[in-house]
Parts: sequence; C-alpha cells; structure tokens
Amino acid sequence: MKFQISSILLAVAIFAIGCSTVTQVTTGVLQATGTITPQQAASINRSAAAIEKTFKDITPEQEFYIGRSVAATILTTYKPYNNEAATHYLNVLGQTLALAADKPETFGGYHFIIMDTDEINAFSAPGGFVMVSRGLIRCCRDEDALAAVLAHEVGHVENQHGLKAIKGSRLTGALTILALEAGKNLGGQNLADVTKAFEGSIGDITSSLVNKGYARDLEYQADASAIKILQRVGYNPAGLLDMLDQMKQRMPPGSAGFGKTHPDPQLRVEKAGAIIGTATPLTEPAARQARFAHFLRAL
Repeated sequence: MKFQISSILLAVAIFAIGCSTVTQVTTGVLQATGTITPQQAASINRSAAAIEKTFKDITPEQEFYIGRSVAATILTTYKPYNNEAATHYLNVLGQTLALAADKPETFGGYHFIIMDTDEINAFSAPGGFVMVSRGLIRCCRDEDALAAVLAHEVGHVENQHGLKAIKGSRLTGALTILALEAGKNLGGQNLADVTKAFEGSIGDITSSLVNKGYARDLEYQADASAIKILQRVGYNPAGLLDMLDQMKQRMPPGSAGFGKTHPDPQLRVEKAGAIIGTATPLTEPAARQARFAHFLRAL
C-alpha cells in the first residue's frame, strides 16, 4: 500500500514538474527511508525520463517516421487511388506549392496521395504526407481551388500541427509507461492490462487526427498559410473561398470527413476573406483550365 500511494503522488509530481532530476532526488529520499525499494525507485526514474522526453523537440527524422506510420494507418481505411497520371498531376501541383511554403523541405520530402473515396476529406500527417479524397477534389471547380486545398494541407505541415497533436498523445504514452513500470512490481493481470494499454497508444495518435481533427485556430492558421503560398506561386487565393463554398453546399450537416473534423466552412470563409480582402481576381490561363479538366476526367 505504501508503494501504491507514493507512486500516485510521484506520478502527479512528475506530470506537473516534468523534471527527472527532481524525481531522482525524491526517489532517493523515499528509498533511504524504506518507503520504496531500489528496483521501484529505478522504475519511477525511468518513467520520469520518458515523460520529460515528451516535452523535447522531435527531430525532422523522427517527425518523418511518425508521419509515415500515421499515413500508413490512415491508408488502411482510405485506400490510395490507383491512377498514375492523376497521382503525378497532384504531386507536381503539390510540390510546386510546397516549394513556396515557409517549410519547403522535410526529411523525407512531401508526398501527395489521392484517397479512393467519395467522402469529402483530407489529412496531413507530420513530415509532409498529404492525403486528399476524390470527393474533396470534386468540390474544386478549377485548379486554383485544388491548389488552395493542397496549400491548406501544406500549411498544416509547415506549422507542425500534426506534430503538436502527436506530442499530446506521446505524453499519454509516457504516462502509460509509468503505469507499465509500476506494473512490473505488481505482476499478473495488472501487468497484462497496462501492457495492452501501452500498445494501444499508437492507435490513439491516429484516432486524434481522423476523428477529432485539428483545433479550430489551427485550421484558421493553415488557411492563412495557404493564402500566402497561393499568392507566392501566382494562384488566385479566392480559390480557397470558392472551394469552401462548394464544400458547404455539398456537405450535409453532421456528415463524415470534413464535416466532422473541421470548422463550419462559412466561418473559414469569413476568416480567410478578411485576409484576402478585395484583391484583383486573377484570370485562369487556358492551359491551366485544360490540364485541370483532363485531371478530373481521370477521377
């Protein structure tokens, strides 16, 4: 009982302070007074180190591998669309936009994938993995609108929105490690339960992106980044407003995809419109119209 109580108190202290040095001193005192054993002290210190690690910056390489795992998980549900010409078009457009972002390069480069579903949806995983559904692409009436979709997702990557979401899940995973370490001193079914919880933490990461989406202020920030990218490349930023308007018309209230994980399109139109202002509309070149029409025929 002494160990269980001290473990709970230490867990709270570790979570609040986030400092393994303080924890090591504390466990040293508890060990000296016989409250916990040397093995239990080492277990708690390992847990403290794991939690402290969640607050450190993740390297670009780690970001890439995390994002690749998340993307692979998403693509088990939303299968990639098997059309080489359409995928090539999307990647040429996406790479062009990414080069104009504040973060033009990632460890493994940007990757743009078409998801074979009529659901209106898109995901951007850390490291530059952008997945856009056929349903969302069909909401775009021209290449300016499609460029706005991709620029918005690049904006999420640029601002590391996915990484911020994953950091929160990684903290949950570290707290699970704390339970796992304590479980080593408990054994039996308790150990089995905390081990299962630890293994499920990876699923929690993907679930936070698919089921909850990004916070509203992060969506607005991605729209602001998209407008900046579009202007740098020479696309009409009003394409973002047109795309959002089309989404609003085609998405019934409470629908899956964007309707579940994104703010009301009208709210985004108002925020983005205030940034765009009364900019002079750009005339879309005939060649751009033709290649976009050809792309749509492949969908």
